[in-house]
Amino acid sequence: MRIIKASMVSIGFGLLLLTQTATATVMYDQNVTNDVIFGSGNANGAFTVDRQNGIELGLRAKLRFDEFNNPQNIFNSNGDGTYQFDNIAPPTGFGFAPGSLATAIWNFEWSINSNFDGSGGTLDSLSYLLEIDFDPSAATNFIGFDPVNVPNSDNALGDNSTGNGGGLVDSTNYASLLSVYNLAQNSWNMEFATGDFISTEVGIYDFVLTAFGPQDEVLARTSMQVINATVAEPQTLLIMLLSLAGLAWIRRKTS
Repeated sequence: MRIIKASMVSIGFGLLLLTQTATATVMYDQNVTNDVIFGSGNANGAFTVDRQNGIELGLRAKLRFDEFNNPQNIFNSNGDGTYQFDNIAPPTGFGFAPGSLATAIWNFEWSINSNFDGSGGTLDSLSYLLEIDFDPSAATNFIGFDPVNVPNSDNALGDNSTGNGGGLVDSTNYASLLSVYNLAQNSWNMEFATGDFISTEVGIYDFVLTAFGPQDEVLARTSMQVINATVAEPQTLLIMLLSLAGLAWIRRKTS
């Protein structure tokens, strides 16, 4: 896997979109062609999508764990390429690593269709770059890699006729299947990506997905931001309220 690390200062999500390919038209809250094919019961919709040159790229975030650690079809899209999730603080542990600060309650999900309208080719005809930001501040610290052209992957593969949850996951024969299929998708948690992430830290995380042609030219690109907010537990809120009430009483007594 090719890993690329890069740091830059973010100067606004709108400008990030403008720096994409000149003809790119990023669309929000979209279905992807033709459906969500990984796992089962995962609804379509809420993707931030770019479609051009026969390629469709989609990104979205999804509530992966509720308080009972159940997956949800809740995307919390703001309709502008941003998604917001309120974590629980202090952490009680989520998902695959109970008690782990690296487990986000949200997953980021990507979809790559190299032939969504019949004018493209198979997945192996292109190269791709998924960039994941691990800096919670307005700056960005990207780790980038090709999520498709890797050996022994658990990506779900299919074509424009593959039904919901019907993607093929075959890590043994994965590399050879890239010349057969045009659709690859997956859903990942930040704890599985290479980088530092603290689930309860308030922050903004950028994601950029790009498809390149044989001459490394940019053919399509989409991007999104995930806003990781933190809310206090009820007992924490109660302590805060009692503290404020105490301060107000002291002010009255000393005034």
